[in-house]
Amino acid sequence: MTGRVTVEICLDDLAGVRTAEEAGADRIELCSALGDGGLTPSIGTVAAALGTARTMGVNVLVRQRPGDFVFDADELAAMVTDILAVRALPNPHGVPLAFVVGALSPDGTVDATASRALVDACGDAPVTFHKAFDQTPDRSAALETLVSLGVARVLTSGGAATAVDGAAALASLVAQAGDRIVVLAGGGVRPANVASLVRGTGVREVHLRAAVSTPSAAAVGSIYDSGSRDTTSGAVVAQVVAAVREVAA
Repeated sequence: MTGRVTVEICLDDLAGVRTAEEAGADRIELCSALGDGGLTPSIGTVAAALGTARTMGVNVLVRQRPGDFVFDADELAAMVTDILAVRALPNPHGVPLAFVVGALSPDGTVDATASRALVDACGDAPVTFHKAFDQTPDRSAALETLVSLGVARVLTSGGAATAVDGAAALASLVAQAGDRIVVLAGGGVRPANVASLVRGTGVREVHLRAAVSTPSAAAVGSIYDSGSRDTTSGAVVAQVVAAVREVAA
């Protein structure tokens, strides 16, 4: 196999921005509250990330609340406002800025109207449709909807618990997508399985949370502090990067 495989790191720790870039990541998905599946990071967090990254792309998750992906008009308006606010931030190093969004109808299909409003708010910034995609009852049809909306990539494990378990479905989506939309494989991607996943599915981009448990810096505990928190492991990022570079060689 030839051609570079893109490595995207999902994180909600600000220090992880520098860690991921130094370890060789191509792009991050910047979030808050990954324990809730990921929510929109604060404007200050996004500004700091854009000031930290030198060449690595910064994809900003825009998800107004935890829970389902069926958003009402007020929630949708808030997400549009968040997107516009992020787009207005300084980008001192000119790194690629993109957004991660998604909206579903009650029946699980892609909410084309809501998704179009989010895509339109992103302007010329590329858009990833997040793993809400895996809840759709017909992923082949959902993929065509995303193509029609101008979505640049879709994050998916092929509808399975992990990308490895969904490898056959991922390969089918890659074939269907062609060069119209990028299939970004995520879900249980690790250094030990990423090479075989890339070889077996044909995906050209992978996504993972390279988490490591870090002891609390506080000397006094509280009900808000379990004694540790997840941060980004530079070692795991570097191992994944090395594995996909070897596959691409």
